[in-house]
Amino acid sequence: MSHTDPIRVLYLSQDPMLIQRQLNGELITLAQARPLRDDVSTDEITPVAILSHYDDKLGDYAHTGTQCQGSLPIAKGALKTANFQVIVAGKRYGKGSSREHSPTAEKMAGVQCIIAESFERIYRQNADNIGLFTSTNFDLLETLTSLTHMPTPQLIHDREPLAAAILSEGGLLRWGPKHLQTQQPTASHEQVKAMSLFEKILHRHHLHAPFTPRVPQQGEGMFIQAHWRFIHEYYTGMANTLMQTALGPNFDLHRPDQIVVFEDHSSYVNESPAHVKNGLIENMLAMSRAQREFVQKHHLQFHQTLTDSEAAQDDGRNIAGISHAMMTEHYALPGQIVVGTDSHTPHSGALGCVAFGVGTTDMANAFVTGAVRLTYPSIFRIDLEGPMPAGITAKDVMLHLLATPMIKSGQGVGKVFEFTGSGIQTLSTDERATLTNMTAELGGLTGIIAPDQETVRFLKERRGIDFEIEDWMQSDPEASYAHTLRVDMTRLSPMVASPGDPGNGIPLSSLKQVVKIDMAYGGSCTAGKREDFEHYHEVLSWANQRNLKFPSHVQVFLQYGTTAVRDHCQKKGYDATFKAMGVRLLQPSCGACANCGPGSSTSSDQVTVSAINRNFPGRSGPGQVWLASPPTVMASALAGHLTSFEALKSQYIT
Repeated sequence: MSHTDPIRVLYLSQDPMLIQRQLNGELITLAQARPLRDDVSTDEITPVAILSHYDDKLGDYAHTGTQCQGSLPIAKGALKTANFQVIVAGKRYGKGSSREHSPTAEKMAGVQCIIAESFERIYRQNADNIGLFTSTNFDLLETLTSLTHMPTPQLIHDREPLAAAILSEGGLLRWGPKHLQTQQPTASHEQVKAMSLFEKILHRHHLHAPFTPRVPQQGEGMFIQAHWRFIHEYYTGMANTLMQTALGPNFDLHRPDQIVVFEDHSSYVNESPAHVKNGLIENMLAMSRAQREFVQKHHLQFHQTLTDSEAAQDDGRNIAGISHAMMTEHYALPGQIVVGTDSHTPHSGALGCVAFGVGTTDMANAFVTGAVRLTYPSIFRIDLEGPMPAGITAKDVMLHLLATPMIKSGQGVGKVFEFTGSGIQTLSTDERATLTNMTAELGGLTGIIAPDQETVRFLKERRGIDFEIEDWMQSDPEASYAHTLRVDMTRLSPMVASPGDPGNGIPLSSLKQVVKIDMAYGGSCTAGKREDFEHYHEVLSWANQRNLKFPSHVQVFLQYGTTAVRDHCQKKGYDATFKAMGVRLLQPSCGACANCGPGSSTSSDQVTVSAINRNFPGRSGPGQVWLASPPTVMASALAGHLTSFEALKSQYIT
């Protein structure tokens, strides 16, 4: 694009032919493009298989996974070649993972502004941090198409002051080191109003910085001091490159003893269909090497996952697993703030801490300044009244919540979800972690549950800590909430979510046709915990006692979330049952959930039932993924089609 060419706009229509016509040079209007694609996920903008790129090659892959009516209209390099400066889409743009690769790829493809009806929190903050404009003002389109350059004042005039300042500077790493070196805590522990637990934790760790208020209100930008910052191999190389570019090669890290580094995506890359097919194994290995060099240079705490062969030689001293599950098992404590480069960082909110995901630039800035950027959110209270019926798990609760009109319409985007009610008291910490973990799918900043005696039990049993809950570690009765959603858990039944989106939840009993499956996968951070494996074992032990076998065409995978879960299963003898039933057991890793290992589909006609947290197009391969609870996954594997454990058992009652 020359300086005299008008700004070009790509409308992400639901009609793939309209997208193709625009890529070929045709100009269309917004009216012609409607309906626009809603729920464009980061898995589509930058498919997971190409995340080992963090240089300008990323621009070639922008939107190569974006699906419209089952097709992929944007080929490799097409967006960059077509010279679009603006992309226009519908609701909840940027759903899914915290990967900053997505806005970075768009910017590297020449895109300077995204206009959408609404944005996911992490995506929009990531875009701010790299200087990519975002707007929900469709009236700008007429102005933009008449100009030859981006009008910065008009694009930031409705943003809160901190976001506007960062965008004006060109991104956070240009702004942060200049303004955050003299940060000072602004708040005492004295409260001036009734607060929720989330608000109390923020109040205690609020930092003063330019363009931020001393008493932040909803929608205003602020900085806080985190107790823990963690990162994994998909982001460490990019973060290191960002810091070197901005600060030179000899930068110092703020409180390196509070930084934890994980290798949790690459253990099974040699068996990952997507990585093998696309010739990306060497890229992944290089990415891991770069992370290990970073760890060694800065003397950081590091957890390295195991392959099957390494596990066979392990002497038990290697403590490893999926990053956010490991934070809950080994680091996070009630009342703390935990940030990580993964959208499922809220996992640790089950302990009563504030835990949320950030992008690579946010983490790079936090590494060198200790300050974490946050937009002050509103808070939704989810009252769960229980107990749950037999055969129902926290995963069913989440699939139910995701299907509610409030959440499907995007009203949960950027919010904090506080889980309360009598039903919470009946849930173990592992089950609570399923709730807080999947606030990422609700679109929320985080989920939080006030610590109680169950929290104390978990910390003592799993970590050997004698923790005492302080009086302030609960929400005040008079605390205010933007909305309260009540769920009667006694009325729930087993749920599934049909392929394409976690919000496609329906009661399993309402399926009008038999859905045959080819694969069953249990694992991931959401469903690789100790209690999840209790569920897998209960179903398979029942089947083993009756000499039931998996249908010959069904492949079954179970992947531990952490080595502690694996060791528990071995101690209890569960692994013997799993092996006797023909399950392939996998060492702790994100694996098929992130399309990084066995259990990922290899063709579009394959159907998987999975206990993972999201089933966006392409997330676990080209096939169709149904989401379900751990017992439903194993029962379906035995039946060869979607079914609940209760329904399966009823067939064998004599």
